[in-house]
Amino acid sequence: MSQHAIADVDTLLGEMTQQLRPHLASMAGDEPLMIGIHTGGVWVAEQLHQRLGLEQPLGSLDISFYRDDFSRIGMNPEVKPSNLPFEVEGRSIILVDDVLQSGRTIRAALNEIFAYGRPARVILAVLLQRSGHELPIRADITGTQIDLAADEQVKLTGPENMSLSIQKQP
Repeated sequence: MSQHAIADVDTLLGEMTQQLRPHLASMAGDEPLMIGIHTGGVWVAEQLHQRLGLEQPLGSLDISFYRDDFSRIGMNPEVKPSNLPFEVEGRSIILVDDVLQSGRTIRAALNEIFAYGRPARVILAVLLQRSGHELPIRADITGTQIDLAADEQVKLTGPENMSLSIQKQP
């Protein structure tokens, strides 16, 4: 499997931070909750949470049991419990993931969030959005967008010195 780097993650995080600031300003008095999706989405969310100076604790989701392809792909050997140390009912949520590829992970994350309560709104923030989604899901906040061939996928490595690379499948 070959791979090559595509973008500076720190630069993309700076871009996302700037895009999120007007959303936060429009919420006047209702600080949103931030939730990262395991694993890469949590890494990105930790950085955004810190850069934005959010006071509410950071939440995390492991959507393994909510995947619609769970029976096909099996159990992830590193399933972690979700951690939402707050009430989601009626709150604004910033849902963070590393890469929006098919939309299936985001759909599963929304299903899990709604199992905890009904938020007032959900803002989707992703480090990288690729073209060609299976589901009609688009991010509100993106670090960058990219067109990839069908045999390519994006991988975020981290959490220290995060980097994005394109991996070509054999």
